[in-house]
Parts: sequence; structure tokens; C-alpha cells
Amino acid sequence: MVSQAGAVLLVETVRKAGLEAEVSAALAPWRKPRAVHDPGKILLDLAVAVALGGDCLADVAMLRAEPAVFGPVASDPTVSRLVDTLAAAGSRALAAIRSARAEVRERVWKLAGDAAPDAGGEVVVDIDGVLVLAHSEKEHAAKTWKKTFGHHPLFAFVDHGPDGSGEPVAGLLRPGNAGSNTAADHIETTRLALAQLPKKYRRGRRTLIRTDSGGGTRKFLNWLTARGRWLSYSVGMTITDAVHAAVLLIPASAWTPAVEPDGKVRDGAWVAELAGDVLTGWPKGMRLIVRKERPHPGAQLRFTDTDGMRLTCFATNTTGTPIAQLELRHRQRARAEDRISAARDTGLRNLPLHDAAQNQLWLEIVQLALDLLAWMPMLALPGPARRWEPKRLRLRLFSAAAQLVTTGRRRYLRLARHWPWTNAITSAFERLSALPNPG
Repeated sequence: MVSQAGAVLLVETVRKAGLEAEVSAALAPWRKPRAVHDPGKILLDLAVAVALGGDCLADVAMLRAEPAVFGPVASDPTVSRLVDTLAAAGSRALAAIRSARAEVRERVWKLAGDAAPDAGGEVVVDIDGVLVLAHSEKEHAAKTWKKTFGHHPLFAFVDHGPDGSGEPVAGLLRPGNAGSNTAADHIETTRLALAQLPKKYRRGRRTLIRTDSGGGTRKFLNWLTARGRWLSYSVGMTITDAVHAAVLLIPASAWTPAVEPDGKVRDGAWVAELAGDVLTGWPKGMRLIVRKERPHPGAQLRFTDTDGMRLTCFATNTTGTPIAQLELRHRQRARAEDRISAARDTGLRNLPLHDAAQNQLWLEIVQLALDLLAWMPMLALPGPARRWEPKRLRLRLFSAAAQLVTTGRRRYLRLARHWPWTNAITSAFERLSALPNPG
């Protein structure tokens, strides 16, 4: 009997994507002579363990217990030594891992065809921060803005739209006291994210950068504007006194009803575009769009809200699109919260190591795990199953047990017929097997 037999879907995804070959080649400089275990295989074993629910290095033991499914797995001391070695290499090792991920990402998107996040001709990248609590004195752990203690990483995710999930393209480890609207961190995260995308999406405004009001700083918007030929942006803005005063001057006829994804008008919500002095000092070509809506019963209004309406606003450089559609596009940034929730369930609940360099490497492992959890459904699962979050994938697919049978010099995993999702597992494996091999 084999436990976690459904995880063979992740193993096959790694093989068909060519991920092991790329990561192994990238980490070749850190492979010692006569080493038994390849550094790339070790790193991917850690990623698969995290994808299956692990939250520390020792959880790779669940793979080691099933060599027939996962192959030979390094011992705990070997895994720890590799993590220490790569952490000591710093930016060189991180750059090698990120380069391998970028190469594989382009291949996976081509294999996915119409299911790829770029099928509509545009890639949407959402940037958001996440608080990770620490329960011991880890390096760079500090008091956060929520009065907790830990770290404040900044992540970027490619949005797969309403029919899919999302995949990480950047993860920047920051101290717990890092600000929410630190422009330099947003710029660095955007650079890392763009480096993960195929080159054709770095020009012609085929990439949209979305952030909440944490990105609404002059420095970050000036940086985005300087790359206006390549990037579109939709960035949340703070309701300042100047914005509030400008909203009060908007005539009733200038407000346009907000819309929902199905095209229907949203009752009790309107949008309008601000112009004039309120844009003074901001980048050329920036548009400021404000939304007002009736709050739900019991909601607490802010001092900047007016006439009993809740106000929000965002900046964009997109033209030629109705402002109601632009506001809907910006509102869909809320899907980034789902991506963060999935990351918390996939190794980001805590940072298990002490040194900052080690925990930055852990963020790369978490991103590899999230890549696999996004790529496997994109390549192999149809319909609503593509939107299954990590917990549901583990419960329904990965946790399935099977009987390992050897016959005719071939090995087979026989899943229980009564398992409700056996057909989903076998169908997904068949779709993966039908994909062309890398190289």
C-alpha cells in the first residue's frame, strides 16, 4: 500500500514541465563531487512536501517513506546542509532558482494553451503584503503594524482569472516593521515579477500591475510611468483631503453606475473620474477614478466618507476603456487575498528557519510549491476543479491511497474504486501523460 498516492500528479507535473532538469542545471555549481543526491531534486522534494501540507524541512520525511512514488529522497542532514549552502550563496542561488522557474513557466503556459493566464493577451500581476508571525527571535523579526511580531513579506501573483487560481512570481522577505507603502520594495517586487514573465509581456502594455493603496506612492507610480510603454497599472490610492474635496464638486450627472462581472449594473454604487488640481504633482497620464457606494448595514464609515457613502479610489494609465470597466478590473484585485490564503496553507503560516537568508530561500520553496499547485490544475483539471484551493486538492486528490502492483516489469498504482475522486485523479494523470516530454 502507498499513502499520498495522488501526489503522483505533482511528480508528473514536475516531469512534464521539465522543472527538475532546469532546477538541477541551475544549481549545478553547488553540487559537490561524488554527491549521491542532486541539489535540484532535493529542492523540488522540499517543494512537493510543502505542496502536500508540510511546513518545515523535516516534513520531507513523508516523501522519503514512499520511494516508489517519489524516488530516492535525501536524509534530513543532507537537506539541511543544502539549505545552509544555498542560503550562504545569497543572491547567486536565488537568481539561479528564479531563472529556472521563469524558463519552466514559459513552457507550462505554452502547454496550457487556452487555459494559460495569458490566453487573453494580457497578464495581470497582483502585489500585496502578508504578515507572517514569529514565535521566537528570528533574524529580522520585528513588531508589525498590527502590533504582532514577525515578518512582512511582499508577494506578487499572476491572476488566472475567475476560472483558475494564481501563481507566485515574486516573494520579497522583509522585516516585520517594513511599511505597507514602501516604494522601493514595490519596485523591487515588480522587477522580480517581470523577470518571471515571458519577454513578450514586458512590452506593449501587455502586463497590468495591480496593488492596493500600499502602492499608491509618487515614487512607485513615477517608476511605473517611466515604463509606460511596457506596463499598465491599476493602483489603489488613499482618500486625502484634496480627493475628498474634489469628490464633493462632482455633479450628479457625472457619476456612472458601477457594474458586476456579468455586466449587470450594481445597485447603490457609482464611479466617476477626477480631474484638475487633484492630479497636480502626480505622473503625467495618470487617471484618478473614485467609487462611492452605500455601505452595508452596520458598516462603520470613515471621516473622509461623505453623504453616507463609502469612498475608494485608484489610479490607472489605461485609456479607451469605460471607467466602470476599469473600476471592476481594479476591484477584482481582491482575488489576491485568495492567493495569500493559499500561500498561508502552503508553507507560509510561519518561517521555520532562523536566519533571514534561510527564510528567503524558504520563500522560494513556498513559491515552487505554489507553482506546482497552480500548474497541475491548469494542465490537468477541467472546469471547477481548476479553482480548488490547496486544502481541497490535498483532501480529495493527493491524500488518496493506492496499491502498488508490479506486473510485466511495469509498476501500477491501483486506486480504490470507491474513492469519490478516483476518476478525477486518473483523468488528470492521463492528461499529463499525453503532454509532450520536455526537450
